[in-house]
This record gives sequence, structure tokens and C-alpha cells, in this order.
Amino acid sequence: MTTQELSKAEYISRINRVMEYIEKHIEESISLEEMAEVAHFSVFHFHRIFTVLIGETPAGFCQRIRIEKTAQQLKDIPDKSISDIAYDCGYSSTSLFSRTFRKYFGMSAKEFRSGEKPLFVKDGVYYSKKGQALSKKSKLSYTSNEELCTVNLKQLIIMETKVTVKKMPEVQVIYCRHTGAFNEIGKAYGKLMQFAGPRGLLNSPDAKTMTVYHDDPSVTEIGKVRQSACLIVNREVKVEGEIGKMNIPAGKYAVGNFEISIIEFEQAWNTMCVWLTESGYEPGDGYSYELYHNDHSKHPEQKFIFDICIPVKSL
Repeated sequence: MTTQELSKAEYISRINRVMEYIEKHIEESISLEEMAEVAHFSVFHFHRIFTVLIGETPAGFCQRIRIEKTAQQLKDIPDKSISDIAYDCGYSSTSLFSRTFRKYFGMSAKEFRSGEKPLFVKDGVYYSKKGQALSKKSKLSYTSNEELCTVNLKQLIIMETKVTVKKMPEVQVIYCRHTGAFNEIGKAYGKLMQFAGPRGLLNSPDAKTMTVYHDDPSVTEIGKVRQSACLIVNREVKVEGEIGKMNIPAGKYAVGNFEISIIEFEQAWNTMCVWLTESGYEPGDGYSYELYHNDHSKHPEQKFIFDICIPVKSL
């Protein structure tokens, strides 16, 4: 790598550490000084560097992640009170939360919760369980698709698969972060493989890849959705530059196994979402992820064999 590439990778690494810190402490009030210390930059430089690389100010990023977390809980945990959600996500008062929520989503938290919930996605458009096209704010969208009527919805979107609820083990991974459209994460995997190959990390039988999702795409704009291209490792690895490391905790997950082409990932996730609404479970704490069991390029039909794993808890 050139000096310029090494320098950029180091900056990205430091900003990634800050975003991880924010995620872990989102219920707390995080100062600019605290974030700058995590990044090992002065406050003056940190604010500018973060804003240039992420496209948001540090304060703006914190506010967005916090308010989107409340929206996700409003959608996924219907029995939890709005005030409890607000306090658990770090808001000091319900009035502050209400103002922030309305500013961001254009409606009250109560209106958001009572609206149609995005459940399916097709060609980037979200739909309710009744097949109504929705915007990210759970309002009826101007987009119409007569094809997606209730009668045909499952035929068009849902796949046949067996979903089981089981305990998944803790895994240690190295990762390269990607922000934006799902179909562009290959760039992050390319960087990850370039790092892992020369270090012999691809030779282990446990060396499976996985994509970890940090945001809910039905809430977060696609250009800001964060994903981690990961490689499972069974030993301590010294990371550098854009390559980081994290542990995915053990826990109870809904696991669906799929064998699909590259254009069928939407349907696979829709299948899991439908299962969840009828399962007696709700989303639990932690990250959802895809765990890959093959190299699709070596499959006779270029198909991906993988599990979709969603953390769950009983309703």
C-alpha cells in the first residue's frame, strides 16, 4: 500500500472505533472530547475528520443512531412503553424525545407505532403485511405496485425454508466496514481477503465469512446503513488500518437456511420477517447476520448457501 492508502486506512480505523464506542454507549451522553479521545485525535481535528469521512457531524451521527434505535424498538417491541424506550435509549425527558422524534420522522412516536409496519421489501420498496407500499416513515408511499396484492404477496416474496430457534455460539471475527447499498459490500470483502490471505487466516476449517448488520434498513436510509464484512478467526489477530475485530456474542437466534442466487436475498430476508411475525418471538438484543457456508463462485449454479441469523426473545 502507498503512504496515502495507509494513512487513509488508519483514519478509517480510528473512526470505526468511535462508531463502535457510540453503539455500545448510545444510552449515555457522549461528549465530543470523549469521542476524540477514543479516536486519538484532538477535538479540533476529530470533528473535522469525522465529518469528512462519515458525512455527518459526530453529534448528528449520535442523534441519528439514538433516534433510529427508538424507532426500531417502537416497531419491534409493541408492549414496551414509549417513555421506557425513550429513557432506555438515552433521552433525559419524554419531551426532548418527542421533539427529536417528530423532527426526524415527521410524526409522533405514537403515530409511528400505530402506522403500518414495513415487513417486506421488493426492488428497494418496503411493503406492509397487506401489501401496501410504505415510506421509511411508515406512511403509505406514492409508489404503487398492483402486482403486490395480498393474494400474490407470499407467492412473489416468500421462500420455503425451515427456521429453527437455537443457541448460536460466540464467534470472534475480523471485519471491514461498509456503509451503503448491500450489493456493494463486495469491496469490503475484497479488502478483508487481501488482509487475511497472506496471514494464513483463510486456511482454517472454521474460516467462514459472515455479514453483520448494524442498522435496520426499514428505518435507516440505505446510504447510511452500516454492514461489516467479517471473517471468523480462531486465534488472536493483530489488526490494522481498515480491518478491525469484534466478538459476536452467543445467544438465542432464529436461524433460516437458504440456497439462493445473488438476486434472491430480499426474498430470503422477507421469509425470515414473515416467520418472525407468526413465531411467538420478537427481535432480541444484538446484531442480525448472514453466515456463509460455501464459496458461491464454486457452486455449479453460483448459489449462496448460508444462514440468516436473527437474535430473538419470547414475546
